[in-house]
Amino acid sequence: MRRLPVRLRRAGLPYLLLLPALVLELLVHLVPMVIGIVMSFKELTQFHIGNWGLAPWKALGNYRVTVDLDAPVGAALLHSFWITCAFSVLSVGLCWLLGTTAAIMLQENFRGRGLLRAVFLTPYALPVYAAVITWAFMFQKDNGLVNHVLHDQLGLTDGRPFWLLGGNSFLALLVVAVWKTWPFAFLVVMAGLQNIPKDLYEAAALDGAGMIRQIRRITLPSLRPVNQVLVLVLFLWTFNDFNTPYVLFGKAAPEAADLLSIHIYQSSFVTWNFGTGSAMSVLLLLFLLVVTAGYLLATSRGRRYADG
Repeated sequence: MRRLPVRLRRAGLPYLLLLPALVLELLVHLVPMVIGIVMSFKELTQFHIGNWGLAPWKALGNYRVTVDLDAPVGAALLHSFWITCAFSVLSVGLCWLLGTTAAIMLQENFRGRGLLRAVFLTPYALPVYAAVITWAFMFQKDNGLVNHVLHDQLGLTDGRPFWLLGGNSFLALLVVAVWKTWPFAFLVVMAGLQNIPKDLYEAAALDGAGMIRQIRRITLPSLRPVNQVLVLVLFLWTFNDFNTPYVLFGKAAPEAADLLSIHIYQSSFVTWNFGTGSAMSVLLLLFLLVVTAGYLLATSRGRRYADG
């Protein structure tokens, strides 16, 4: 009987150590999420924001408006969804490609390798707001560095195009997002390369395998577990990215760069329709949960198939 309290203390110690993290998770994430879900079922506008608990109950009305693709709200949301999907696929693909290429190129020892690694990580170390504001100045039409180089120095454009307005805004957003995110992919892949035994490359070189074949047969298969996590994290970050479009374009993003994050912000804090904005947020959460679950299921099956 005397041993029971000691065993209980030992068994309860891990839960006691996790308690502060669980409390913070509850306060920072779960409670606001539950409040947001409740708000999505209410007719919450600027007339009820002072006491949102008394806002009229709308049930699924906000969701019906949101998913009605024939109505302006639903059509605009669908357009924003496709823009976000295209942006996420291109951004994640380019970040992974640049990060993996740079990490592989900097695996060999040479003079200045440490300096290059530090330079490559600079965009990731810079504060997001400072970096994006700098890019916003560089994309200015009349006195921006981008137009100065492309038009004045290289003569690649007929005139000085708008980068923060119109169709070019998507390209500008993509450039900024890739520039500030690809060093993370570089850092993760570079860490994963450290776990690949050098003996595999030496044996492949003795068999006559060149660099490209070594990358295809050794490097990429060995990096599969790392890449599976990296791609998922990059996708979630990119699909939910709010800071980049908001700092680059302001409250009203151009139609070509109207990501879901900024679209939901406009629906909530610009038009003061918090009920509809909350419904959009809940739908976005459900979509990301389904995509994440499907991705994890597909990658786990692929891993079992490769191991078997």
